[in-house]
Amino acid sequence: MARKIIIAGNWKMNKTIAEAKELVGELKGLVAAVDAVEVVVCPTFTSLNAVVEAAAGSKVKVGAQNVHWAESGAFTGEISADMLKEIGVEYVILGHSERRQYFGETDATVNQRLKAALTAGLKPIVCVGEMLEDRESGMTEQVLLTQLENGLTDITAEQMANIVIAYEPVWAIGTGKTATPEMAEETHRYIRCTLKSLFGEVAEDVVIQYGGSMKAANSGELVAQKNIDGGLIGGAALEAESFAALIKNAVN
Repeated sequence: MARKIIIAGNWKMNKTIAEAKELVGELKGLVAAVDAVEVVVCPTFTSLNAVVEAAAGSKVKVGAQNVHWAESGAFTGEISADMLKEIGVEYVILGHSERRQYFGETDATVNQRLKAALTAGLKPIVCVGEMLEDRESGMTEQVLLTQLENGLTDITAEQMANIVIAYEPVWAIGTGKTATPEMAEETHRYIRCTLKSLFGEVAEDVVIQYGGSMKAANSGELVAQKNIDGGLIGGAALEAESFAALIKNAVN
């Protein structure tokens, strides 16, 4: 079975509610005829409800940028999986490098959040990736192995079928540096082989996105690689036309 291509826009801390509705309103018309890609947008928490409503009836799915592991309780500033599910959110990003770098996210907390997301029926996008010093010292595979083993602890093969992995080389996010398609493919192949050793044949069906400065100019070449199944997009997703061009170029 051919894996589906999923391209998700991570808006990070950008867009007011009005701006978010405008972007989605424009985007859904631009991608209406694109059948080969699942298109996802991940706005801020304040815009989620409005974006779900704006995307209703279109090809555009909606994801959140994080979720807490508890169902409820004394966790000021956090949002539970059931709260996201209630408003129609389908996807959730977990363990993004910025969450790890700035907010103390660890493989262990990613694992807790992942279990909560799966229990609520959300589709998790679990981020893994190495820093520049890891790559330069030849530690890329060890870093990824640790993140995958610990982040996916106690996950079953059946659950793994509902999880998306996003490989984001931290040195290529927002820097303009991009791994060559061959470099990205080599790392994606390693991730799939690792998933196969951990979960068996289901690894062949797991969508692995690339998250390192993918844009319209290189999306086609990247997605053409055997083990690259879409992208987790930052800056290029903040403008409807550039995001739509990236999506269309990925499959043309």
